[in-house]
Amino acid sequence: MALGSGTHKVGPAEGSLHVYSYRDGMAQKVGHDLIIDVQKWEGIVEVDGDQPAQLTLDADGGSLRVREGVGGAKPLGDKDHKKIHDGIDDDILRKQPIAFRSTLVSHANGGLTIGGDLTLVGTTRPASFDLALSDDGRLRGKVTVTQSEWGIKPYKALMGALKVRDEIEIAIDVALPTS
Repeated sequence: MALGSGTHKVGPAEGSLHVYSYRDGMAQKVGHDLIIDVQKWEGIVEVDGDQPAQLTLDADGGSLRVREGVGGAKPLGDKDHKKIHDGIDDDILRKQPIAFRSTLVSHANGGLTIGGDLTLVGTTRPASFDLALSDDGRLRGKVTVTQSEWGIKPYKALMGALKVRDEIEIAIDVALPTS
């Protein structure tokens, strides 16, 4: 099935954007690996012929919400969810938007290699990742982001004995219209 040519807007109605963070440190058993939903985001995919040629993504940094905490000494409660959200919004992303602009889209082996500029907390750096393009028009992929490269200090607690790994993953799964 071919993708529909033209400009396509996508967002939460067409797919998902998630952040995965992983615990580290001597006290990591009491913490949680987190699956975080980005609730407000919009992507634009320019399709030339039947192949994506340019991608952009804008996300509201204040819309990240914990979907699930994996592991840990006890399950996450409502207070934990709020504390994590507030920490991400106030201390990590500092209420700033997230943006990606592609500068290169290459096609190989039924997938895409995307290169471009990722902006986090006001710092723009190059980023690249692979996306799989399925026959039904779904784009899926993950990119690993090293927070410190964008000037972000990974979360720490218990005097540094519990911390979030510097590397997080951002995953997208979105359906594009087909013709």
